Amino acid sequence: MQVPRQAQLLRIFIGEDDRQDGKPLYEAIVLKARETHIAGATVLRGGLGFGHSSHLHSSKILRLSGDLPLIVEIVDSPEKIAAFLPVLDGMMSASSGLVTLENVQVLQYGTEPAS
Repeated sequence: MQVPRQAQLLRIFIGEDDRQDGKPLYEAIVLKARETHIAGATVLRGGLGFGHSSHLHSSKILRLSGDLPLIVEIVDSPEKIAAFLPVLDGMMSASSGLVTLENVQVLQYGTEPAS
């Protein structure tokens, strides 16, 4: 087991239909995070959720919604997350969403970076 290291988790709540320059916003965020050498990013798709409008977004067959909730999670050092926030701010300007930050301990296994 590796020794825990202090990091930050940036969690971005958006909708599947949110776009930036014609491309899905979640994809644009992950690609920009990779481009800026962020340690890691993952997109999670939700089956049910609501935001500030209180409108339910569901994956149930009888309640078809084209705008399912998504969460983009990004983990790195507090300094790298702080540097990424202005970039994210520019990307979120045309969409509605919620961003949270929390301090986390990272236990990283394996020593070889992915190719």
